[in-house]
Amino acid sequence: MKMLRIGICAIVAACWAAALGDNVVVGQLGQATSATKIFAAPSTHSRIYYSVKPYEYLVVRPSNKSKYVMVLLKNGIFGYAPKEPIALLPYELTTETSSPGRLRGRQLVASRTGSAIADYSLNFLGTPYVWGGNDVRNGIDCSGFVKRMYGTIGGVELPRTAAEQALVGKPIKRLQDLQPGDRLYFWESKRGKIGHTGIYLGNGYFVHSSRGHHGVATDYLTSRWQRILVAARR
Repeated sequence: MKMLRIGICAIVAACWAAALGDNVVVGQLGQATSATKIFAAPSTHSRIYYSVKPYEYLVVRPSNKSKYVMVLLKNGIFGYAPKEPIALLPYELTTETSSPGRLRGRQLVASRTGSAIADYSLNFLGTPYVWGGNDVRNGIDCSGFVKRMYGTIGGVELPRTAAEQALVGKPIKRLQDLQPGDRLYFWESKRGKIGHTGIYLGNGYFVHSSRGHHGVATDYLTSRWQRILVAARR
């Protein structure tokens, strides 16, 4: 179990939730990938409750409106935020009365592990590389591949591009701390930004949808790859 301090200004729900009692599930951990707003109703024409800054953490629940998620506010009510800029992370949040102001985070499902994501990704070796593609059988690009693997097995709704994905999740700062299923992000000098991503398999290997390999393939983290590896997330 991991203790998470959710530093999200007006939308800190921990103090309110603690009044409910211990180990009450209040929602799932989410993270805004860009600035967005929380509305009183699932409509951008409704009253604005709060303006979310990029990469703030949120406490969210599913909404019956497919384009929105419900966001828990400090006063105990729910607002609505557009679903697209909210990355859902694989942690459910429960109250803990022994530590006011905190929520306890835990993995949602035991099978949602990095190893499961890494193993599943190997089923698609040979899928053609297609720029902007999202089809794991007929054509997919690097960030689309990582997004699909994490969405299908990890239950995590990542952003679409590698640069956006690299800002979501727990940062891994040392190569020796990498675990199977961790996401790797590489610098693309021609574009001057993070432009490539893959999934770590263990023992120095990773899997990615590679233009150079014409599709999904495995590679070893040689010194060439390590020189352009600029971020890793879990």
